[in-house]
Amino acid sequence: MNGGKEETENNNNKIEQNTNSKVLDKVGNVVVSINKAKNVDQVICALHSLAVRLFPLDSSAFLGSIDKKYKDEVMGNEVPSVPERDDWWQVFYQSTAFTTFARVLLSDVALNWLTCFPASAKKHLYDVFFVRGCVSEVVQTLVPYLQYHSNGRLQTTICSNTERLLALCLLENDGVLQLAREFSHKSEGINFEQHTSTISRVAQLITSVPDKARLGASNLLSSHLYVKRTTIQLIQAAEEWDTKDYDKSTNVSNSNLDGLMLFIGDAFARICRRGSADVLLSEIIPRIVSQVQILLQSRCDMSDAETIKSEPGLRFWSKIMEAIKDSYAVERMSEQLLQKLATQNISEVEGYWILWLLFHQIYEFQASIRSMFTERFLLWKVFPVCCLRWILQFSVLQCPPDTVLEVKSQNHGDLLDITKRLLAVWSKREFVQSAPVEQQAYLTAAVGLSLEKLKKEDFDATKDAMHLILQGVSCRLESPSHIVRKMASSIALVFSKVIDPGNPLYLDESCTEETIDWEFTSMNANMEGLLISDGQETESNQDKGHPTSEKDNKDARKKNKHKIPMELTLVDPDEVIDPATLNNDASSDGDNNDDGDDDDTEISETSSESSLQPYDLSDDDTDLKKNFAQLIDVVGALRKSDDADGVERALDVAEKLIRAAPDELPFIASDLVRTLVQVRCSDSTLEGEEESAEEKRQKALVALIVNCPLGSLDPINKLLYSPNVDTSQRIMILDVMTDAAVELSHMKTSRQKHMSKSLIWTTAETQPWFLPSSIGPAGTTTWKEISGTESPLAMTYSYERDLPSKSGQVKKGKSRRWSRAINAVQDDQVEWSQNKFPPFAAAFMLPAMQGFDKKRHGVDFLGRDFIVLGKLIHMLGNCMKCSAMHPEASALALPLLDMLSSREISHHAEAYVRKAVLFAASCILLALNPTYVATALVEGSSEISRGLEWVRTWALSVAESDTDKECYLMAMACLQVHSELALQTSRALESSDSVIQARDI
Repeated sequence: MNGGKEETENNNNKIEQNTNSKVLDKVGNVVVSINKAKNVDQVICALHSLAVRLFPLDSSAFLGSIDKKYKDEVMGNEVPSVPERDDWWQVFYQSTAFTTFARVLLSDVALNWLTCFPASAKKHLYDVFFVRGCVSEVVQTLVPYLQYHSNGRLQTTICSNTERLLALCLLENDGVLQLAREFSHKSEGINFEQHTSTISRVAQLITSVPDKARLGASNLLSSHLYVKRTTIQLIQAAEEWDTKDYDKSTNVSNSNLDGLMLFIGDAFARICRRGSADVLLSEIIPRIVSQVQILLQSRCDMSDAETIKSEPGLRFWSKIMEAIKDSYAVERMSEQLLQKLATQNISEVEGYWILWLLFHQIYEFQASIRSMFTERFLLWKVFPVCCLRWILQFSVLQCPPDTVLEVKSQNHGDLLDITKRLLAVWSKREFVQSAPVEQQAYLTAAVGLSLEKLKKEDFDATKDAMHLILQGVSCRLESPSHIVRKMASSIALVFSKVIDPGNPLYLDESCTEETIDWEFTSMNANMEGLLISDGQETESNQDKGHPTSEKDNKDARKKNKHKIPMELTLVDPDEVIDPATLNNDASSDGDNNDDGDDDDTEISETSSESSLQPYDLSDDDTDLKKNFAQLIDVVGALRKSDDADGVERALDVAEKLIRAAPDELPFIASDLVRTLVQVRCSDSTLEGEEESAEEKRQKALVALIVNCPLGSLDPINKLLYSPNVDTSQRIMILDVMTDAAVELSHMKTSRQKHMSKSLIWTTAETQPWFLPSSIGPAGTTTWKEISGTESPLAMTYSYERDLPSKSGQVKKGKSRRWSRAINAVQDDQVEWSQNKFPPFAAAFMLPAMQGFDKKRHGVDFLGRDFIVLGKLIHMLGNCMKCSAMHPEASALALPLLDMLSSREISHHAEAYVRKAVLFAASCILLALNPTYVATALVEGSSEISRGLEWVRTWALSVAESDTDKECYLMAMACLQVHSELALQTSRALESSDSVIQARDI
C-alpha cells in the first residue's frame, strides 16, 4: 500500500516537473518571438500561442483585426484539454514564469506595441493574463509598476497602463472579492505564518494603490471611490463567509482565524491608517443599522445574547473586528463610528446592539479594548451624550437599556469602580482649570449618568465617592463661568436624588426639571469671552466686555434695564444751587412712581372742599422726617446701620448731592467713599429690593469718583487691598472704577491745543516753523520781516519776499506779504477735548497695580481670589482704552506690560485670568499711538519694543497651546491688533523726511 502511494506521488512529481519545464520553455519562446517581432501582428500571434494554453479563448473575437497571412498561424495553435490547461495555469502563476512574462508585458510590449494593438486583441490577448490570472500574484506584480522609473525618469506610458490594469482587475472585475476567496483556502505547501505574511503583504499593496497612483490617474483610483468599491467587495466576501464557511472556521482554533477574515481585517486596518475610515464606515453603518432594526422588529425579547450570536448574517461583524490587529485602527474606527451614529436617528437600544455586534467578542477577550471603552472613551475623548449612554450601557452595565432584569452584581461592582475613577479626575481643581469646557461637560455627563444608576447603599459602602463629589462641586461653584457652575449644580442634584429622593437639592434655578439636561444645550449660547477685531472688542456677556459671574450678569441686566442715559450739559459755575431742593426733586420722583400717591394728589387738586378740613395726624411722621441737604448728613445716616429707613433715604439722594459738586465734597470724599463701600445694602432694604439699593450705591460711588477723582481714588484703592472687605466688595470697587473711567472719558474739557507737527524730528528742517513755506518759482528771495502798518498795539508780524518777473512782463513784480496774527494764534491754541480721563489715568491705575502679588490676611489675588484679579486686570485694560492715543497711555503702558508679563499672571492656571490678560494686552495695543512707538524705536528705547514683542510671542503661545477655546480666539484677535499696530508704526517711520536707521527695530 505504501509503495503504491509513493509511486503515485513520484509520478505526480514527474508530471508537475514536466509541465513546469514545458511552461518555462514556452514562455521563453514567446519572449524571444516578441523581441524579434517586426510588426504588431507577430506580437499578437506570439501572445496567442501562450494564452490559448492558459485560458479558454474565442479566437474569432480578434481574427478580423490582424493580417490574413497570420490568421492561419493563429488557427493552427494547439488547444489543450481542460485538465491540461488547468495544470498549465497553476504552474504558470505559482512559479517564476508569470513574474518573468509580466515584466515583458508591462515594459517592452506596453512601451513598443500596445498602442498598435486593436481593442479586441488588447482585451483577449493582453489584458487576459491579468484579468483571469491569480489575483494575489497579479497584485504583487502590478503595484510596483505604478511608480516605474527608467534612467531616473518616470515612465508615464508604463504607469498609465498599470493604472488601467489595476482598475480593470480589482474594481471592474471584482478582483478584491476574488482575492478574499483565494485567501480563504490555504495551500497545502505553505504553513500558517507564510500564509499570513502573504495576506499582510497583499493587503498593504491593494490599500496603497490610491497613494501610488499619479495625479491624473483614473477617477476609479481616487482615494474615495477606490476605498468605497474595495470596502463593498470586502463586506460581500464576509457575508459569503458567514453563509458558507462559518461552521468550518469555528472548528479551527481561535488563535488561527480564517485567511479571508485575516485579509479583510488587515485591509480595514490599513484603510483606517491611511485616513479613509469615514469612507469605510459610510458602507458599514447603513448595513449594520438595517440589520439591527430588522432584528429588533422581528424579536420581542432581545435579552438573550447567545441567540443573537448564532444569528446568520450577523456573525461576521465580530469576526472582522477580531481580525483587526491594529489597536490604533480599532480606536480610530470606533471613534468615527460613534460620531457618525450620533448624526443619525439611532435609538439607545439600537446604538447598544450595534456596539454589541461589533465589539462584544474582542471586549471580552482583549484588555486593550476594555481599556479603550472604560478609560479613553470616558476620560479623554469627547462624544455626544447619546454616544456616552451607549458606551456606559455596553462597557459598564453590559446589558440592553430596555432590559427589566437587575444589573448583575459583578457589573454593578464595575459600575461603582468606574464611577470612582471618573470622580477622581472630575473632582480635581487642576482638571477644572486646564480642561476645555467641552471635555468638562462630557466628563460631568459621564459622572451624572453613572450616579443615576447607583443607590444610597453604594455611597454608604464607599466613603471616597461622597468626598470626591463634594470636592468637585465646591471647586466648580467658585468658577466665574455659568456653565461650569451649572455642571456642579447638576451633579449636586442627581447626588441628592440618590441620597434622598424626596428632597432634591437645587443649586441653580435652571435645574428645576425632573430630567437633567446632560448635554448642557445652553453652553454655546452662554459661552463667555471677548473677541477684539478691527480695533474694537466684541462684547458678549455684559456691556463691559468681560466674562463675569452669574450674579454680575443679573446685576448688569437689571442695570441696563433701568438705566436712563444721562445728558451731559454745561452748568454755569456762578449759578447758586440749594442742595435741599434736590431732596424735593427726589421725593417728587418717588411720588410719580407710586400710583396711589398720584391718585391722592389728583384728588387733592380737584377737590372743591376747603383746605382746612380735618386730617389724620398720624401722617405727620412722614413730614417730620429729616431731609438730607448736606453730604455730612448722608455720611452720618449711612453709618447708622440700625436705622434702615435712614440708610435707604441717604442712598436715594447721595448721587444727586454728589453731582451737585458742593464745596464740602473734596473734604468729605474720603469718608464718603469708605462709608459707601462698607454699607450693607441687604441689611437696610426689604427682601427683593437689594439690587435696587446696590445700584444706587454704585451710582453714588461712580459720581463721587467722577466729580472728585483725586480725593476718592486714594481711599478706594486702599480699600481694594484691605482685609476688612470681602470679595463682593472688591468686585464692586473695580466695577465702579471701570464705570467712572468710562464716564470721564466721555466728558468734555478744555485743553491747550497741540500744534500739528511731526513727532519724529529730523535734521531736514532748515527754517523756523512759524515761517511760511519757501516753495516758489526759481529766483524767489527769502522771507524778510517788515514793520507792520497797523496800530502799534496790534501784536502782528509781517514777512515779504521778491518774486521774479513772469515771461513777457517788463515791470518788476511787487512784493507779496504774508502775516500771522499772534492774537488769533493764541485763540486757536485752546480746544475742547472729548476725554477728561487721561489726566487721572495714573491715579486710577498705578495704586491698583501695587500689591497684587502679595498675600495678606484675607487677600490672595493670585490664588483663591482669582476672580478679583481678573476684574482688576480688566479694569486696567479699560483704563488704557479710555486714554487711547493720549500721552498718558504711552507712559502707563510699560508698567502695565510689566505686570501682565509676570509669570504668575500670564501663565495663571485659571482661564478667566488669562482671558483678562489678553483683553488688557489688546487694549494696550489699541491705546498706543503708532507715532509714539516709532519715536521710541528711533530713539533706541528698548522697553516698549521688548514689551510689544512679549505680547506677540505670548499671544502666539496661547493660540498654539492653550486648551481654552475662548483664550485661543482672543489670542488670535490680539495678534491681529498687534499686526495692525506694527503696520501703522512702519508707516509712521516711512513718513519722516529722512530715513533713520534705528537699532533693535
